Amino acid sequence: MSAALKESRPGATDAEWGTRCELAALYHVVHHLGWTDLINTHMSARVPGEPNTFLINRYGEMFDEITASSLVKMDLDGNVVGDQGRFNAAGFTIHSGVYKARPDAMCVLHTHTRAGAGLSLLRNGLRPISQDALHVLDDVAYHEYGVPASQEECDALGATCANGSCVVLLNHGLLTLGQTVHGALMRLYMLERACEVELMARSLDEPPVMIADDVVRKAAARMKKLRGSPEYGLLEFQGLVRAVDRKGADYRR
Repeated sequence: MSAALKESRPGATDAEWGTRCELAALYHVVHHLGWTDLINTHMSARVPGEPNTFLINRYGEMFDEITASSLVKMDLDGNVVGDQGRFNAAGFTIHSGVYKARPDAMCVLHTHTRAGAGLSLLRNGLRPISQDALHVLDDVAYHEYGVPASQEECDALGATCANGSCVVLLNHGLLTLGQTVHGALMRLYMLERACEVELMARSLDEPPVMIADDVVRKAAARMKKLRGSPEYGLLEFQGLVRAVDRKGADYRR
């Protein structure tokens, strides 16, 4: 974690407070990238050393209002730890389902961007037509639209996430997960790019050029190794945090 994100606060361990600052920074980064849908999407991070708890945004806050202390701490049974405000019920369903199914996941991101929502209308919509797609294609899973905030949807999403860390939620949007905040964000950035390019290609009068199968296979092997590194996406995340810092974002409180 960047030293710029580390501050201490009474009532939270150093590890939890560091994660709070990092997740709050992430919300401001997502706002900076224009991936927001008013108050209706959510990102979370598992609390280090507490595998059955995670942090998520307080329902009602815009992403550029979120601070480290405003994040809500929850357990996987849906209980709020302490008196920290409201949470999005559908958000709990999504994030708890992933954390239960993927013990390796330390961060989960969910968006309703135009490109992601548009691509989600197509079954198996991503094709090997761009280097952006090759960045994630081997790790993409498609999830059927279910009943929000239900136990059935929680269980079903967990099963889907066993098949990939870059998830297209059909008729809905996008979701990524990672072992780090920066890793989950990098997956989402490349998945979003792949969706944008795919939708552009589908608006053209000619079919796109398909990348050769052997190139696709070699790219998948290379990307699997790259995504497995703890450094994956770190420099990009640090750069984005500097960008929101330059704008005067106040989230470390």
